[in-house]
Amino acid sequence: MTDLQAERTTLRRDVLTLPGVAVGAPDPLPPLRPLDELHELDDRSKQGMPRDMARQIGYEKLRSVLPERLKNSYGRERAPLTLDTLVIENDRLRVMVLPGLGGRIHSMFHKPTGRELLYRNPVFQPADFALNGAWFSGGIEWNIGATGHTTLSCAPLHAARVTAPDGGDMLRLWEWERLRDLPFQVDLWLPAGSDFLHVGVRIRNPHERPAPVYWWSNIAVPEEHRVLAPADEAWHFGYERSLRRVPVPEFDGVDRTYPLSGEYPADYFYEVPDGQRRWIAALDDDGHGLVQTSTDLLRGRKLFLWGHGAGGRRWQEWLTEPGTGGYAEIQAGLARTQLEHVRLDAEGEFAWLESYGPMSAAPDAVHSAEDWSAARGEVEECLEAALPRADVDAAYEAWRPHADTEPVELLAAGSGWGALEVLRGDFKLPGTPFDESTLGPAQTPWLDLLRTGSIPEPRRVGPPGPTLVAPHWRDMLETAPAQPLTEYHLGVAQWHAGDLAQAVRSWERGLELSPSLWPLLRCLAVADQEAGHRERAADRYAEAFDDLCQERRDDGEAWTAATAALGREAIDALLAARRPGPARAVWERLHTATRARGRFRLVEARLLIAEGDREAARAVFDEGFEVADLREGSEVIAELWAHLAAPGERLPAQYDFSMRPGES
Repeated sequence: MTDLQAERTTLRRDVLTLPGVAVGAPDPLPPLRPLDELHELDDRSKQGMPRDMARQIGYEKLRSVLPERLKNSYGRERAPLTLDTLVIENDRLRVMVLPGLGGRIHSMFHKPTGRELLYRNPVFQPADFALNGAWFSGGIEWNIGATGHTTLSCAPLHAARVTAPDGGDMLRLWEWERLRDLPFQVDLWLPAGSDFLHVGVRIRNPHERPAPVYWWSNIAVPEEHRVLAPADEAWHFGYERSLRRVPVPEFDGVDRTYPLSGEYPADYFYEVPDGQRRWIAALDDDGHGLVQTSTDLLRGRKLFLWGHGAGGRRWQEWLTEPGTGGYAEIQAGLARTQLEHVRLDAEGEFAWLESYGPMSAAPDAVHSAEDWSAARGEVEECLEAALPRADVDAAYEAWRPHADTEPVELLAAGSGWGALEVLRGDFKLPGTPFDESTLGPAQTPWLDLLRTGSIPEPRRVGPPGPTLVAPHWRDMLETAPAQPLTEYHLGVAQWHAGDLAQAVRSWERGLELSPSLWPLLRCLAVADQEAGHRERAADRYAEAFDDLCQERRDDGEAWTAATAALGREAIDALLAARRPGPARAVWERLHTATRARGRFRLVEARLLIAEGDREAARAVFDEGFEVADLREGSEVIAELWAHLAAPGERLPAQYDFSMRPGES
């Protein structure tokens, strides 16, 4: 074998089998309520921060995750699960990508040393961390959209083989991000003989208006490592919703660059000085690990840690396999913090290049307890020797002309939403083809609206499909014939735009003519809740659930998901109105399998407390349950336990997901 053959980069399909659970069907109810987002600030935290940072924190925050749907129907009973992978490989690195799961890099294996450079999760376990629900830990993920984990965490991306700048193969991933209505691409380029994977990223704004942009590349690493970055200060975000500037590496007498040194989960957004090379590394006791660097546009660097407290340990077990070791996250983003969104001008684009590879540095210097400057200086010198800053800039310049290169071979398909938007806007997006062949049933009504000016009424009864809410689609809905389904979608789009009164009028018009009442009644019930009309909301929820039970045709996935989602909301509304009897009636009509799910065992405990049967509610806890879609930061289990515990009795460890002091 010649040296040239040994160094040739290859790109191939493969499969990965590991214990896991299917993500399941999306929630058919449109997510009308505001985001349940942990990263909110109290007013004191906003005082004294840099002006550009304060401006970007307040810029175009999301009101909901529309037009996406929530993903919350997965469980925790794992079985062998086979996932499609794409593997890009040279004689130095083997990189495994999951195109069906947000293009996540699952593994980066360095052949000469035999080391896995990332935290590679041994299971696939969805959990409620993404903006729209399902997310999983491990590897490198590409977060685009808004503060939080992307809605594409468990969604397919388009993938293709593209010619790399050096003439070899490059893997391109791309999709249309729907929260901000923007196309993006991620190009994975592994030059022959290189220890470093180059990642070219481009976000385009094809519209005639500015758009808010959010991007953080999120890298999972073993939590036993020390995290180093070129900063002497950081913005600390604790889950008490406060942001403050703190020294690095130590404050409050603890070295926070070791993920296990803190007790509670926390974010540290490093204040990297202007002109300083952007990088972050995670290194073990022997000075080995991973380093990430980039061109200067990607300015932010961050450490997220779970800490050594009981809640953080429980989350680590929850997201992976007990006994397999935990992880921390090192990240790189467009802004200082993840609370910010950056303005992208009309018809403009952001583009940058990241590089990922192995790092080995002198352990005595890396882990110096007295000299932080020497520790980070050692890493920076080793990085410059392994991958000079000028070489990263040169790789970026080499990649840029190839960002428009058309795919040579399609390897995986994403959604059809990009194709629909390209048709509507007649957009020209070289390098990222959104082909009409990807259009599917979800896009069909909207294609009809685009071509004929109306949405046809469905031929078969079933839960309504997803609603498009961008201004151009809302305008089309407003001029379409006022059929019941059109009024339903129009109301959802108006609600998203903040025109709540008009949304209610649209739903009420649809209700007068629609043969299917429950989708419209549910929307009106949400509107009642938001307006403080608790009793009327409970009435409408009860009526909606009754109509659904009469209308549902089978026990298939769609109807089961609709019954579970609407039943859960109806019980919550009825209990809020202090009507345990009607809430029990809803409970009894849920599917048996739905009632057995952990989320609904928690609902049952609430219902029993409302009925005055505390002993039976306590028995639910004693028997044990797992809420598979427990939201990150949720305190619902601890709050319910407080109604049942004896004086001084602590929350059992299996239910302790506390993320801040005083929560458990």
